[in-house]
Amino acid sequence: MVLTLSNPSMRNAMGPEIFAAGIEALNVAESNPEVRSVVITGEGEHFCAGGNLNRLMHNRQQEPAVQGASLDVLHSWIETIQAFPKPVIAAVEGAAAGAGFSLALACDFIVAARQAVFVMSYSNIGLSPDGGATWSLSHAIPPQLAKELLLCAQRIDADRLHQLGVVNRITEPFGALDEALKLAEHLNNRAPNVMASIKDLLQDAENRSLPQQLALEKGQFLLNLSHTNAGLGIEAFLNKEPPIFE
Repeated sequence: MVLTLSNPSMRNAMGPEIFAAGIEALNVAESNPEVRSVVITGEGEHFCAGGNLNRLMHNRQQEPAVQGASLDVLHSWIETIQAFPKPVIAAVEGAAAGAGFSLALACDFIVAARQAVFVMSYSNIGLSPDGGATWSLSHAIPPQLAKELLLCAQRIDADRLHQLGVVNRITEPFGALDEALKLAEHLNNRAPNVMASIKDLLQDAENRSLPQQLALEKGQFLLNLSHTNAGLGIEAFLNKEPPIFE
């Protein structure tokens, strides 16, 4: 499934209606066995400019409960992506700013064109981050660099993030979606139950002890060993054939 942020005149700036649509689309994709992975991209030259500043200015006049409601939907979308049992790939061209950067970081993979620019521009406009930016960056990069990106609103390019291991694959301009689809095809040929297990095992792994992680690995391994796909995969390997998983 390809989800396209479609607001190109505003560089695909997002609002609650997009967040809600993203959640709905992933809920549909989760229950559809024909969907093995999801690619999130932006229409036109940019991935996403983040939040709509005109809407945020309007929200300043609203009650705190109204202001918080749109953030709740954004954060629900981020959590939905994190908990989604199938791989999610961000295909990034141009700018990924603010919540757009947060959205990319929430995905399992980031494929970015070489000219893509990532920026957490919140401090430029007197705001603090949202969309899990502080959590994602603190887990992905050294703390000094996270502070530079968040406190100084320093831009960082795709090549640097690739060197840091945050961006998985680099492409030439306007090649990110094609490369993301190639990656999706590679993932789609693997056992869906195993993809879900690996994502579940990696979630919050750094906060568990080794014995806790080993216990979880044991449970998932035994669950997958009894699955039809294990039989298909082992038999195909022994026969030197490519497996076709259910």
